[in-house]
Amino acid sequence: MDASKINWILAIGCLLAGVGLGALGYHLFNSSATGLQKMRQRLAERDRELATLRTGMDDHLDEVSRLVADLQRDSEALANRVALDARSLGGKSATVTGMAIATGQASPKGDSEEPAMPRDYAKGSGGTLSEDFGLKNDEDAKAPQPPRY
Repeated sequence: MDASKINWILAIGCLLAGVGLGALGYHLFNSSATGLQKMRQRLAERDRELATLRTGMDDHLDEVSRLVADLQRDSEALANRVALDARSLGGKSATVTGMAIATGQASPKGDSEEPAMPRDYAKGSGGTLSEDFGLKNDEDAKAPQPPRY
């Protein structure tokens, strides 16, 4: 064979190999692009579902808050009705005060009283927060101890 024919055969072989590698690369990269497009489509669907759920949740919470307000208004009306009925029947003022406390209109104690401050020591002499907790007294040391085996 002639050297020029080998060059032509080699050139045609390299051209075919390049076309084959190019087609393989295009196929591989195109499949990842298709997968990416499908993933974006699923993400868009999830976003739409999430927006729908948020809208539904907002509507639900608005309805619940409206129902709670209605319930509070009805309970106040009921408390006022019971207080009026108690007054009309000659009830004591303690009952009316109790109804006012139940509706949150007055506090059971005077507003001037503040809650007691918590103490950081035990009330008695033997609590775990007392200063001599865990210390042995001389009386305890003099008491007979059982034998140890």
